[in-house]
This record gives sequence, C-alpha cells and structure tokens, in this order.
Amino acid sequence: MSSPSPSPALCAASCSSPLRIASPAVRFRRSVVSAARAAPAVSDDLVLRIAEQLEDSVAASSPLLDPVRYASALSLLSTRWPTRRSSEAYRFTDISYLRSLPISLPSQAPAVAPLASPYASHVHFSDGVLTSSSGAHVAALADLPAGRVRDRAAAALAASAEFADKDLFYDFNAVGAKDVAVVHVPEGVSMADDPVHIMFSYSGCGDGSMMMSNPRVLVVAEKGAEVAIIEEHFGVGEEGGGCYWANPVMEIIVEEDAKVVHSYVQQQSAAAAHTKWTVVQQNTSSHYEFVEASIGARLNRHNLHIQQLGPETNTQLSTFHFSWQDKQIHDLHSKLILDHPRGRSHHIHRCIASGRGNGIFDGNIKVNRYAQQTDAGQETKCLLLSSKALVNVKPNLQIIADDVKCTHGAAISGEHDPNAIYFFRARGIDVKTAADALNFAFGAHVINQIPFKPIEKKTLAYFKELLTSLRQNDE
Repeated sequence: MSSPSPSPALCAASCSSPLRIASPAVRFRRSVVSAARAAPAVSDDLVLRIAEQLEDSVAASSPLLDPVRYASALSLLSTRWPTRRSSEAYRFTDISYLRSLPISLPSQAPAVAPLASPYASHVHFSDGVLTSSSGAHVAALADLPAGRVRDRAAAALAASAEFADKDLFYDFNAVGAKDVAVVHVPEGVSMADDPVHIMFSYSGCGDGSMMMSNPRVLVVAEKGAEVAIIEEHFGVGEEGGGCYWANPVMEIIVEEDAKVVHSYVQQQSAAAAHTKWTVVQQNTSSHYEFVEASIGARLNRHNLHIQQLGPETNTQLSTFHFSWQDKQIHDLHSKLILDHPRGRSHHIHRCIASGRGNGIFDGNIKVNRYAQQTDAGQETKCLLLSSKALVNVKPNLQIIADDVKCTHGAAISGEHDPNAIYFFRARGIDVKTAADALNFAFGAHVINQIPFKPIEKKTLAYFKELLTSLRQNDE
C-alpha cells in the first residue's frame, strides 16, 4: 500500500512525536481508497490518525505483507473506536486508557543487544522491531529466500486478509507490522524438546506519550510436525518499561496430525497497555495445547480465536489472569469454532482480582451442524480478594449439532473454602498464611502446566512476589 511522502508535522520522526489532529485522516483515506471503486464510511478521527502514522512508519516493509495490510487499512476506514456502549465485545472492558496519552512510534530499530535465552531457537522483538532470530526453522519474513517456505508464508498472510472476526487492534497490527517472525516446521519434523523461545521486550518513551508497537509472528507446523512455542512479553528499562502500548498478533497453523504446544506469559509494566490477538487454525487430527499466565499490564485484552478445520481435532486451553492493582483490567475473549465430527476441546480459566482490579472472561464455543460427536468443556473459576474487586464472566455454548457432549460452568468466590482453611488451622498454620498458600495454589494450578521448567519457575516466582507485595500493602 503506497502513501504520499509525509510532511514533517505528520512524520513519526521520533519516539516523542505525538499524533496530530489535522489532515492525516484525509490523506490515509486517499491512499487506500485510490484503488477502490467506492470509499466506505469514514471512521472516527482517532482511528484514522493512528492508521496514518502506522502507514508512514512501515513504508519499506516486505511486499508479502501487502495483502493483509491493504485489507486492514481498508477496514479501518469504516471502523469506529470501540466503547462500552457502542460495542458488545467491549461491554465490560474500559479501554479509555489508550486515549489518555498521545501515541508515539519508535523511530528506528533500537540499538539493543539480543536477550539471552536458555533455548537454541529463539526470536527477539524490541519495541515491535524484530532484532534477532536464531534456529534452523526460524527466520524473518524479509530474509526468507524464494522457495516453498516463503510461498507458504505468503499464502498464510494472504489468507489473513480474509479473517472475518478481526477487530480494530488486529487491523492496527496488520498496518503497522514492520516484519514477521516466521517459524516453519517441515513435514514430519519434531521440535518438541527444542522449543522456540519468542521474547517481546518493550520500553516507554518517558516523554509523556504512549509508544505503540506491533510485532507479528507466524507459526506453521506442517503435516505430522511437532513444535513448542514459548511466548514472553515484558517491560525493560526504568520502572520495568514504563508506559507503552503493545499490540502483538500471533497466527498459528497446525496442519494434519501436527502438534503445537504454546506457552504464553505476559508480565508487562504496571503502566502498560497490552492488546493481543492469537489466531489458530487446526486441521484434521491436529493437537493444540495452550497455557497462558497474564499477570502484568494496566490494561490487558487477549482475543484468542481457534478454528477446527477437520475431524478428530483436539484443543486444550488453560488460562490464568491476575488483576492485582487498582484500575487494572484483565480481559480474555476466547472463541472456539468446531465444524467437523469428533472434535475435542477443554478450557480451564482462572482469575484472581484484588483491590479495585477487574477481570473479564467471555468464552465462546460454537459447535456447528456437522460437528457431531463433539466433546467440548469449559469452566471458569474466579477469586475476589477484596470487596471492591470486580469480575464479569460469560462462558457460553452455541450448539447446532444434535449429537454432542458439551459442558460449561462458572464459579466466583469472595472467600476460601472453609474446609481448606480448617485443614491448615488444624496443623498450626495461621489464617493469613493459609490464605496466601491457597491464593498461590489457585494460580499455580495453571502456571504449573507450562511444560518448560525455566519459564515455569520464573513465572511462579513473579506471581509469588506480587502476592507477597499485596499482603504487605494490606498490613
């Protein structure tokens, strides 16, 4: 997608360059609609201003991104900023924090040394810029040579342009992604014991603006392949990264008989915003396992979208969200679509909210007409540690098939099981220590499912540190 050369007032020249209010919206609309027969209705000024600056910042990106970039740019013309009143998907999620500060973009590739990883295959994004990649099956999209892998990545990105369930933030990423990290595992290759460690580090400007970054990852596991993905998001620098907006997208394609084990840890700065999309496509007899531990960021929104595209497909999801600071929002919107017979899925979601923290869970399982003999389950458990904490949960099933086994349930509690407390008291353990142990066990039930010990231990240690800090503040 081409764009006229920006004027100095509009150019994202530095991290501290805020968005302007004047003509960017008009120019963005012209650059996209020039190739269209009719222009759609124009969205609000903020959306167009952000899209304009994103477009300017990626003028020299890979042409393989053009289809998805163009489709998303066109979509933004008729997309309004979602509010709790205007959008059902954001009914309980207040994203006004994203509008509280001017948005800026990184001016150039950051001069940072690659982060150390305990794994041979690893990728590092710094403020959305792909700075390093290592491993036999890992590469930047721009570096892929002509051949089958490049063609497969191009086809996947072209298909992404047709993604019907996307939202504003997915489109922002498509327009603003500078490059794509591609993990391609050939047919029959197993990397189950050699995980790909994908690290996303973020830093704030420190100038009163919110720096936005849009990293993007594509994972393709070919027929019979196995791969493990470890995805970590964290702040760096002073105050753990400060104030910034991370807007990543990860797309995963699991071909026939393939297996992907995906661990996702989000430990962002307490002042950060994190809006993420994870999009998964599973083919016949494939297996996808996902474990999430989100315990950072002031605003955290994760859209998890999974589609089973063949019979005998298995999906296992375990997610944990911890909202521990005042006005902190943790939101998980998951959608699983089953279209074929004998699909299996199970989702365990747990959430802890303390102080004035807010937790949201909207889990949707859609069983379409031909998904007979489906076995799908979903359960959410929430623990409120203060009288001012809030959770909104909506596990739901949409079933059209008539030969299925589907269950869902929700449990919300403001106190621990008296029997569990009694168990500790009977052994000489005081109530506060017992409550600490039960709080830790509540989240560790999910975190312990991360299959790689260094990541599991680090996440557990951080979770325990937050719980200890909460108790000290209460005292």
